[in-house]
Formats: sequence, structure tokens, C-alpha cells
Amino acid sequence: MFKAILRQLLYVAALILAVLVLNFLLIQLAPGDPAEVIAGEMGGANAEVMAAIREQYGLDKPVLTQLALYLGRALQGDLGTSYFYNRPVAELILSRLGPTLLLVATALAFALIIGTRLGMLASRNPRGIASALVTVLSLVGYSAPVFWTGLMLVILFGATIPLFPIAGMIDVVKQGGPLGRALDIAHHLVLPALTLGLVYLAQYSRLTRAAMLEVLGADYIRTARAKGVSERQVFGRHAFRNALLPVVTVAGMQFGTIISGAVLVETVFSWPGLGTLAFQSILARDYPTVMGILFFSTLIVIIANLLTDFISRLLDPRLAGGR
Repeated sequence: MFKAILRQLLYVAALILAVLVLNFLLIQLAPGDPAEVIAGEMGGANAEVMAAIREQYGLDKPVLTQLALYLGRALQGDLGTSYFYNRPVAELILSRLGPTLLLVATALAFALIIGTRLGMLASRNPRGIASALVTVLSLVGYSAPVFWTGLMLVILFGATIPLFPIAGMIDVVKQGGPLGRALDIAHHLVLPALTLGLVYLAQYSRLTRAAMLEVLGADYIRTARAKGVSERQVFGRHAFRNALLPVVTVAGMQFGTIISGAVLVETVFSWPGLGTLAFQSILARDYPTVMGILFFSTLIVIIANLLTDFISRLLDPRLAGGR
């Protein structure tokens, strides 16, 4: 067990190092000069000021020297200073991390809970009307682009039927203490989480349906039915737990995709998270902030994969014995 944990930690360290290097090199290949962007925010600058800006941010050094300095600072927890916001990158990202995690966790929970339930419903009668409806809804949800779904929800629930706010995370005018603030955030969260979760709900419902149909044909399910176990127990206790394993695995593997999808959703709904920060930083050529966001996103995905592995072992103890 100790060797397995040590091996995983070495893999994580190697992956983080590779991500840092690749992100830095890819950002260096991107067009545009950060010094020109900074000078533009100042209202323009002459050659001397441009040289001073490059020297201040280390942009006048060779690329390999910049990479070595960046890796050295990153290992100490210093991701640099934002060109655009003039704040430490780590502080800037941490201030936006909470809203993104809230959005992603809510969307993922919604997709998993509703998607697995719809998949179970469809598997009870694979040729019935309920199964056909779930299949059609899944295809529509999976085919619709995230930004299009968001815009349609904005039009429907923001203009036609104004039930939910369409921008921001809180209403600065409302007063009501911690409980009122939490309810206000939840009210603003509905449309972004629904937009992000619908695509994955469609996938999880189809995956649960296929997994349930496979499990329901297994020998131990036929044995349970022959012993007189009720259909409710067959579905809930015996079949669903085993069918849940591939769903959890896919959800963990897709966590990075969900975070990338949050960029579009946050942009559509002006949600103050990492996605909005990444979009603004890319437009401003704020390379330290972009690299910091990519680094934090990698850490989140790694932690999510480790949690997925742990949950998979809880669902199927044979995985723990085989490693």
C-alpha cells in the first residue's frame, strides 16, 4: 500500500511538472506582446518605458531562463504577478476559485443524480415510452452546445418568464444576513448549473441505462429473482450499485472537461469564477494569470481523479484487492 501511494505521488509530481513546462512553452508561442498590452493600459509608452516594463516582469530574458525562474518560483508557491490586475496570481485565483467549484460541483451533482435516475427508469422497460423519451432527451441534451443552451435559458427564464437572474452571483441591493445571501447565491446559481449540467446529464442517463441493462442480465440478478427478491431490491441494492461504477469512472475522467465547459457558462452568465478570469486574462495577454489558472485546473482534476479512484474502490472492493 505504501509503495502504491508513493508511486501515485511520483506520478502526480511528474504530471504537475510536465503541465507547468508545457503551459509555459505554449504561452510563449502565443502571438502578442504582454509589454505592449501593459503599455496600452498606461495610455501608451516610449521605447525606454517599454524596456523598463520588460525588465520589471523579466520579459527581456531568454525563454529558458524565464522558464527556470518560473519553475523555481512555482515550487515555492509563487505563480508571479498579474500583468493586468497587478496582484499576485495565487491570490487572484483563490478569490475566484470558490464560485467555479460551486458551479462545477452543483452541475455535476445535478447531472449524476438526475441522470442516473433517468437511466434507471429507462432500463426498467427498454422498449417502453419512458425509455424512448429518455433517449430523445439525452440526444437533444448531448447535441446542444453549452453556449446555445445558456442563451436559450437566458431568453426563456430571463426575458419570457423572468424567474431567475441571468447575470452575476449575488444581488448587491438585497440584504438578509448569511441565510439571505446563501439563498441569493442559490437563486443566481440555477441557470448556470442547469446549463452546464444538462450536457452531462444526457451522457450519464445513457451510460446508466446501458450499464443497468448489462447488469440486469447477469447470473446473480437471475439468482436473486429466483430467490424471491423484490424488483425494488433487485434494482436498488443489487443492480444499481454495480451499474454505478462506470458512471463514477466517466464522471471523474470528465471533470477536466466540465471545468473547461464552465469557461463558456461563466462568460454567458457573467459568473465571477475562473472561467471569466481566464477569458479576460487571455484577451489582456496576461500570461502569468493564464498559466496559474491552468495549473490550478490541473490540480483540481488530479484531486478529482484520486477521489474517483477512492470511490470506485468503495463501490467495488475487488479493485482495492487487485492493486
